[in-house]
Amino acid sequence: MSGDGVASPTLIVADIPVSLYVHIPWCVRKCPYCDFNSHAVVTEIDQAAYIDALLSDFVIECGRQPLNEIHSIFIGGGTPSLFDEQQIGRLLEGVNRRVALSADIEITLEANPGTAEARRFAGYRAAGVNRLSIGVQSFDDAKLSALGRIHNSAEARSAIAMARAAGFDNLNLDLMYALPAQTSDEALSDLNTAIDLGPTHLSWYQLTLEPNTLFHHKPPSLPGDDEVADMMDAGLQRLDETGFRRYEISAYASSDRQCRHNLNYWRFGDYIGIGAGAHGKRTERAGRIWRRSKQRQPAAYLAQAARGAVLSESLVARDSLGVEFFLNALRLVDGVPLGFLADRAGLTLDDVAEPLCEARRCGLMDPDPAVLRPTRLGLDFLNDLLAIFEPDA
Repeated sequence: MSGDGVASPTLIVADIPVSLYVHIPWCVRKCPYCDFNSHAVVTEIDQAAYIDALLSDFVIECGRQPLNEIHSIFIGGGTPSLFDEQQIGRLLEGVNRRVALSADIEITLEANPGTAEARRFAGYRAAGVNRLSIGVQSFDDAKLSALGRIHNSAEARSAIAMARAAGFDNLNLDLMYALPAQTSDEALSDLNTAIDLGPTHLSWYQLTLEPNTLFHHKPPSLPGDDEVADMMDAGLQRLDETGFRRYEISAYASSDRQCRHNLNYWRFGDYIGIGAGAHGKRTERAGRIWRRSKQRQPAAYLAQAARGAVLSESLVARDSLGVEFFLNALRLVDGVPLGFLADRAGLTLDDVAEPLCEARRCGLMDPDPAVLRPTRLGLDFLNDLLAIFEPDA
């Protein structure tokens, strides 16, 4: 593989699945822990204009490189459930007019319990959305208030009931632990409540203080490391007992309900990103891997969408390919087949032999030569594991 980022001939671009990420950047209110590209609504959103911009952006993305089929769509935010079902339907129809959707496509939409409406949920389902992800975060009203959420526990339960009534049988709940002043018993109670409500998927993750957030500048009182470890151990045991298999660092699914869209990220698949602040990754026929991001501010995105609204575009350099690949693949409990190293990243085993050997020597990766898989210790110390694959490690 050459130094300009051109991958080896083993990389088969046609076999790399392509997903679509759609970003809707508005929220009713910005949460103090949130570091996503989201903006509080200050004036009425021109939903039709934004959908037009998304479709223009998508057409330009498709023109950059031929695209035969989309395997999954994820409409995230922000709060996509602020948008009317008619506009979401128009978005999906416009995408499908341009590119074929796979027969078993997974189409996810994120929803906030504080913006849930039965009519709207039914409309999303009729428009083709077949997976709903509800941002609950907690079922404790005091904790929800501390997190700056606009909903309460009763509204969260109501939103879940609305989703089921609308026909959603593939339902994710987002839930956090290690919340301000939270005890281990309270964290487990939250998790038990979520499990009892019968979702097919749980995203259960620790609250962290991210840079450029209100919580980072004015940190709340959070549980100590030992208590956080107790929360996680008790939660993992409970999830396992109730049939939720951990398949990613913070994702748990019953049966075969893993999030296929996120799996494509972690397996180093390709994805188109449209919308304010969206990111994308595409592999050219020549084997070069590009990353592209869009204008973050909604006004700038709307003004430039007809030209693609590109904020940054970069070729993934050779010495970064290994860490980029492992940054995704090692989030998965089962890892990925060894062949993905060549098929998805254009790398050979020799390219990563030294750090791979070191990771296995430290007990952070499985010694099985057929897979690239973290051990339980590797998952617990994922940042340390990934650091081994940094170019200057």
